[in-house]
Amino acid sequence: MSQPSHSLVHLTREPDRWQPGLPPLLLLLHGIGSNERDLFAMADHLDVRFRVVSARAPLTLGPDSYAWFHATITDAEREFDSDEAEQSRLALVSFIGDVTGRYNTDPRRVYLMGFSQGAIMSLSVALTSPELVAGVVAMSGLLLPGVQPKIASPDLKGMPILVLHGTEDQLLPLHYGWNVRDRLSALPVDLTYREYPMGHEVTAQSLADVVAWLKDRLDS
Repeated sequence: MSQPSHSLVHLTREPDRWQPGLPPLLLLLHGIGSNERDLFAMADHLDVRFRVVSARAPLTLGPDSYAWFHATITDAEREFDSDEAEQSRLALVSFIGDVTGRYNTDPRRVYLMGFSQGAIMSLSVALTSPELVAGVVAMSGLLLPGVQPKIASPDLKGMPILVLHGTEDQLLPLHYGWNVRDRLSALPVDLTYREYPMGHEVTAQSLADVVAWLKDRLDS
């Protein structure tokens, strides 16, 4: 059942209760035009130690269709509403504090996992508020220009980030993935970058790699 939390509606999956201490939190962020049920469909594949929370973006585009910010995508250009993106970033910062308290999860082990716009927002939050985030999975996203001046470089040391992109992605072509890779390579993060022969999507192979990467973070 969807639950409201301040401005963000969400779905949640409880962790297995056998583990000692507070469970880690995995926050799922969907892409434009989708909703909180999208990535939540992957919950059964994700490590049972996580409290999984899948958030709905705050902007309504239509029935069951939401966005973190409005975007115009044509063959020639990609334009993004930077003010809306910033408001969504701040909403997510507040939301993280809210759900860690509400669900009694470990605030030192909050992981973000996003696809497309959700990947953009995951990177935006992690790079500007690294004290809130233990690691990031960014699938088929990009870095917003407005975020780069806010990057908290000294506080990012060792943050694990997994970036995945499709070589056949026509919505956000591969050069966006390369830009993310190159920008993050200049920061003191623990970057893993992978490409797949896929479009703007999540495949069985890319999901399996995400699942394994997240498991390794909890095991380490």
